[in-house]
Amino acid sequence: NIVREKEMGTIEQINVTPIHKHEFIIGKLVPFLIIAVFELAFGLVIGKLFFEIPILGNIGLLFGFTLVYLLVILSFGLLISTLASTQQQVMFISFFFMLIFILMSGIFTPTESMPQWAQRVNLINPVYYYMRVIRMILLKGSGFWNISREFFSLLIFGVLMLSLSVWRYRKVT
Repeated sequence: NIVREKEMGTIEQINVTPIHKHEFIIGKLVPFLIIAVFELAFGLVIGKLFFEIPILGNIGLLFGFTLVYLLVILSFGLLISTLASTQQQVMFISFFFMLIFILMSGIFTPTESMPQWAQRVNLINPVYYYMRVIRMILLKGSGFWNISREFFSLLIFGVLMLSLSVWRYRKVT
């Protein structure tokens, strides 16, 4: 959205409004956050009804962790959009990182079979944490103490990414 507004020339109109940078960033993130939470709920219902996926853990815990995960992912996208100048740049950069994140997350192959250097690099991969926690909550019935390491790691990462995005966004006041 930010890059599209840069290209269309409407970002200047937004920049002269009396809202603060953090209010603008929150206004850009919250709608996508709400949509993603509804998509997760829809996906869980479909998975349970049609594919009989077991849900052994606490759904509230899953949604809470999902909010932290979405904070990281949306902040990362926002950071990319504050750095890029065209939509095409954003799409290429996003595609590059998401492809790597998904391939290294453990969806297709176990992360334990990766070389040590790749496992260490994977510590900054938010999709890796999310896949681990989904399996832990849904399939194993894990509680908060079992996922607390992943939760706080992603929370710190999300706060850093969001802070960097807000700091990086240039608003003329």
